[in-house]
Amino acid sequence: MVFETVEISTPAEESPTVSWAAIAAGAIAAAALTLVLLAFGAGMGFSAVSPWGNSSVSASTFEIGTGVYLIVVAMLASTIGGFIAGRLRTKWVGVHTHEVFFRDTAHGFLAWGLATVVGAAFLTAAASNIAGSASSGLVPAAGGPVDYYVDALLRSNPAASPNTTDLRAIHREIARILTTGLREGDVTALDRTYVAQVVAARAGLNQADADKRVSDVINQAKTALDDARKAAAKLSLWLTASLLIGAFCASLAATEGGYVRDNWNPGLTGQ
Repeated sequence: MVFETVEISTPAEESPTVSWAAIAAGAIAAAALTLVLLAFGAGMGFSAVSPWGNSSVSASTFEIGTGVYLIVVAMLASTIGGFIAGRLRTKWVGVHTHEVFFRDTAHGFLAWGLATVVGAAFLTAAASNIAGSASSGLVPAAGGPVDYYVDALLRSNPAASPNTTDLRAIHREIARILTTGLREGDVTALDRTYVAQVVAARAGLNQADADKRVSDVINQAKTALDDARKAAAKLSLWLTASLLIGAFCASLAATEGGYVRDNWNPGLTGQ
């Protein structure tokens, strides 16, 4: 009688496809480094603005520099975060090389996505506090839209009895008028007339000069708001570019981190 020996091999326990711990570690590293670099960039940006005339950088140069710096921040933070996500992930056994490459790329992309989504709520507030601390509290609140309508109800005839004594009250009222008008597109003719009458009584101008001064100021405010909108649009484009570059860098760095993880040979270091 001939007996055959049959070897029964049990497959090894498959490692999880996604290492969420590694992804979270890479995301935290990327978010923390982004905050550090934003704080550094805010300090460098303020130091580049000089209080002396003709010695500061131009607005266009500062705008381009800000955009380029955002891209540099995204590249550095995402590269380090993606490398950590790839380096710390669980080693996959018996997985094809192409599949390993895809999984590493996905780990880097997920680390970037987690850092972007989760960090948006925290980093935006922190960066705004850092960048806006120098200008916070300098401009008083102009009041809500209801205050404007209250002013309209209680508005006196400045030509008959102008309010020229309480300067702070005049500032607040005119600020509410301009804020409401510019938010809706333009200041109404009735509000223009009223403001011009107040300016004429306060500054000692004739009505024609007061009307011209009010029109010039409103046009300047419109130009400033339009420039701010254009700057915000350009900043959004720079931010979009930095996010896309950050996603690419994180994905690529994760493949490098995973390659180092899989090909690490302790014998080469004498361990």
